[in-house]
Amino acid sequence: MYRLLPLLVLFPSLAQAADTLPMVGGIPVDFILFALTLLGVALFHNATLYVALTGLATISLYKIVFTGFKTGLGIAGFFGHLGHEWVTLANLFCLLTGFALLARHFEKSHVPVILPKFLPNDWKGGFVLLVMVFVISSFLDNIAAALIGGAMAHQLFKGKVHVGYLAAIVAASNAGGSGSVVGDTTTTMMWIDGISPAAVVHAYTAAGVALLITGYFAAKQQHAYSPILKNAHAGTHVDWGRIFIVFLMLAFAIIANVTINVKFPSMADAFPFIGVAVWTAIILTIPVRRHDWELLPDTIKGSVFLLSLVTCASMMPVEALPPASWQSALTLGFVSAVFDNIPLTALALRQGGFDWGFLAYAVGFGGSMLWFGSSAGVALSSMFPEAKSAAQWLKHGWHVTVAYVVGFFFMLAVLGWHPDQPHKAVAVPAPAAVEAPVAH
Repeated sequence: MYRLLPLLVLFPSLAQAADTLPMVGGIPVDFILFALTLLGVALFHNATLYVALTGLATISLYKIVFTGFKTGLGIAGFFGHLGHEWVTLANLFCLLTGFALLARHFEKSHVPVILPKFLPNDWKGGFVLLVMVFVISSFLDNIAAALIGGAMAHQLFKGKVHVGYLAAIVAASNAGGSGSVVGDTTTTMMWIDGISPAAVVHAYTAAGVALLITGYFAAKQQHAYSPILKNAHAGTHVDWGRIFIVFLMLAFAIIANVTINVKFPSMADAFPFIGVAVWTAIILTIPVRRHDWELLPDTIKGSVFLLSLVTCASMMPVEALPPASWQSALTLGFVSAVFDNIPLTALALRQGGFDWGFLAYAVGFGGSMLWFGSSAGVALSSMFPEAKSAAQWLKHGWHVTVAYVVGFFFMLAVLGWHPDQPHKAVAVPAPAAVEAPVAH
């Protein structure tokens, strides 16, 4: 690779024009390499970071050599592309690492320990716990909500948590985050990209119905498997200092995003204001409570993994994707169960023209249909290794798939499909020489 770099700098014409993409079976090679990367992530769960980085290096080299980028050909085009994407990547990195600290503060606030005191004793207790996860995920990252729900479930059910209930915890966390721009990485990506927070709220129309369906069946499964066991925790008190940190970080993120996108939209692509705002809140609250800095090494690795996939997605030729429609949004939900929803969202944002509430629900809740379909599922499975079986997840978590389809069509029937106009100007390629018409 390193021997090729000088040649590519001197002779960028080695790359082909983007309008003559090499294809295999009618599919651009770019997408094939991307699909292989995502398949590798799904198969090699213990080496996802290395798979993602290898995929990023392979796709980057392929485009440098053969196709070029919208920003140009060869190495110059590659760095031009990174220069165009760096603000989004920096914002995501800061938010992912910052929200990991935020989630730990919420966990240590003792709120997750106190909440179970208010649960019913029968199967309805398991159902209410899923509702709690749904609500928590609306203002915390869905990964944090799933882990908090898993910790509470482990405590309430004597360590015996049914696989179907684990699937429901993931589904509840993804459902709760689908209508909130601070509740899921995918919706946060939409927010950072310029989508209004109001444009995804109606995802709760489908998410609420889906929660009722999967929550009912999963709670029944769990009650038959291991009934609820509550502890009094009479001496436990809320740590309001940590709650203050949680809300200050969220407030800084929201204020920064609203200020930039509403007051100074031309500056949104110039600097990662939102991520910097979150870390400003973290620094300001150092005297309030100690942040768990020891979380950062693993969090950074996870963030680099996700950002590698997002960068791969940003290099895909989105002109080759199917037109945005409710049918394609529904299909993306099923695809999201197999492939990570982060790059799928990045591709959809580059294409534009979706009803973002439908897309947020599809890629969010749809990823719950398999344990590796969402970051929340991967995180919860690390706590409960018995969940790392696609067959068991599908067998016992069948209600998640049913809930996804019913919720989607309920929202479609009630609200209808209302696609937004592309929220960003599409890059117009440089004028090409007019070709002579081909005789037929």
